[in-house]
Amino acid sequence: MKLSLKQIRRTVFTIFLIVISLSVGYWSGTHRIEIEKQKAKSKIEIINKTSPQGKELDFSLFWEVWDKLEQKYLQKDKLDQEKMFYGAIQGMTAALGDPYTAFLPPEENKQVKDDLNGSFEGVGIRLGFNKDKRLVVVAPLKGMPAEAAGVQAGDLILHLKDDAKGLDEDTLDMSLPEAVEKIRGDKGAKLTLTLLHEGESEPYEVEIARETILVPSVEVVFLNSKSEEDEANPRFVHLKLTSFGDRTSDEWDQAIAEIKNQKSKIKGLILDVRGNPGGYLRGAVNLSSEFLTKGVVVKQEDYRGETETYSVNRRGELLDIAMVVLIDKGSASASEIVAGALQDHDRAKLVGETSFGKGTIQEAEDVGNNSALHITTAKWLTPNGTWVNEVGLKPDFEIKNDKDKPEEDKQLEKALEILLKS
Repeated sequence: MKLSLKQIRRTVFTIFLIVISLSVGYWSGTHRIEIEKQKAKSKIEIINKTSPQGKELDFSLFWEVWDKLEQKYLQKDKLDQEKMFYGAIQGMTAALGDPYTAFLPPEENKQVKDDLNGSFEGVGIRLGFNKDKRLVVVAPLKGMPAEAAGVQAGDLILHLKDDAKGLDEDTLDMSLPEAVEKIRGDKGAKLTLTLLHEGESEPYEVEIARETILVPSVEVVFLNSKSEEDEANPRFVHLKLTSFGDRTSDEWDQAIAEIKNQKSKIKGLILDVRGNPGGYLRGAVNLSSEFLTKGVVVKQEDYRGETETYSVNRRGELLDIAMVVLIDKGSASASEIVAGALQDHDRAKLVGETSFGKGTIQEAEDVGNNSALHITTAKWLTPNGTWVNEVGLKPDFEIKNDKDKPEEDKQLEKALEILLKS
């Protein structure tokens, strides 16, 4: 029987992963790998190839494959031992079939931290996976190169090409950190994306020049509805929350202080988490507490089978203001926690489209040499016990914006309509 390239790759990875997965704990305590740079090429001195004691496993298979590659592989300049080593560990996490559990080598780990910090060089898209575990655009960042090129939330990313990097690769089986590393790059460097709009059958290509992406996570806009003419006295506040990152808490406090100064004039508030891919769980609890007097915000069930409940943790400043929450298919993770809590407590109506549906929680652990391991350790539930994973939150009012008329925001208009009646 003739095997496809994909089948061969999976077979090879399986051999690597079975061996490594039973041995990595033992290896981390008893093995040492020293990385030396010699003539600009990475070299590794491997000390102690013995199999772990007490394991029914012949670990020599791993080293047999390793040695044969070094002896017989045609393109010797491609034998980068450091990449092979990191690749083996990445293969182990990939075997779990969970795109959010991943090993991040030093460079990829740095990029993830830059993202949370809100500053990096790229094309301006937030990434995730759909229910078929295909790489997808969660949301293009407003005003960034990808949005200008016509990239839309929900687009499948099929292929990446970057001549300067020597990159020409399909995204099938690509992990999230790998995709981030390949899409990021130097300012001005061009990346070609092959994408597929949701609901369409013909892919399209865009070439995008990377730029420095600075992403503030909170924005406040005071406004009136179309039926009101008094622009000098806005009656509503549009509070946009684009992510939960390292700077979100300070930016949020500044925004709330600004809203408080206008509170006597404000009839209602629109919390906009469209395109927000999430972030820190505790940040979601803290922000939800701005609007809730008491009660559960989110429940967490972890890998030990234990349940932890996170409740309102402070007295908020906007406990009695009428509000609506805007969501879409780009709202994920922590933004779904906030929206789900406000919906379950009947504090706010949800307007827009069904959210992304990321109901798991990852724990990031530093594992040496500036690398990190992101592990799915728990799932989260709304206060009413709903698990949104791959299902998403259903809006109380389902409204879709017309992608051919980006200047019109029907979702925002509906939110204003609801607040006028409140």
